[in-house]
Amino acid sequence: MNPKEPFKWRHFQSEIILLCVRWYLRYLLSYRNLEEIMLERGLLVDHTTIYRWVQAYAPEIESRCRRYLSPTNDSWRVDETYIKVKGKLKYLYRAVDSSGNTIDFMLTAKRDAQAAERFFRKALKVAHKQTLRVINVDKNAAYPIAIDELKKSELLPDDCELRQVKYLNNNIEQDHRFIKRLVKPGMGFASFNTARRTLRGYEAMNMIRKGQVKGVEKIDIIAQVKFVAQIFDIVA
Repeated sequence: MNPKEPFKWRHFQSEIILLCVRWYLRYLLSYRNLEEIMLERGLLVDHTTIYRWVQAYAPEIESRCRRYLSPTNDSWRVDETYIKVKGKLKYLYRAVDSSGNTIDFMLTAKRDAQAAERFFRKALKVAHKQTLRVINVDKNAAYPIAIDELKKSELLPDDCELRQVKYLNNNIEQDHRFIKRLVKPGMGFASFNTARRTLRGYEAMNMIRKGQVKGVEKIDIIAQVKFVAQIFDIVA
């Protein structure tokens, strides 16, 4: 995909493509649902075409919106939830701050100390984070091991506190639900790569929905729609 001309050579207008992608990533719709909705509007778009659009543009939305995110605070809630890929459980690591704002996420095949450490290394690179003061996790024994390794590598300050208090993670468990609901209409994913690319779009739209974009309020759906169009240089 050409970053400067992301819709070049497509058979449909960029506004139609982005509408389908945005609706799929934001609402509880299957690809066939969207095919019917478009048909009601006089557009014949096969559900497999919409699937290809989502695979192409979901990661682009996530990548392009990152630079516009407001800073998160210094208190993290970290947890993992399961996602089905080809009928088998994979694990989506996620981190939010104490206000519920998404910091980062990562899909992995395993749930162990190495996976946890890889996730923290990824999350610590995001531009919209602040210096960490405290990390709250559940009782998973992998987290203390991962945190110790990060402190040895000096990626985390020694005074960063690790707390294993389950009830403090209620806000991230609530936030998992938005992502999990979106997965249900498609009944899981056919491949790891499909899951990874689609989840990037789900998470991006979730951040926009929660009002994490600078100047775009949580309740202002019109501003959210315009923002997604603007990051692709489209007039909404």
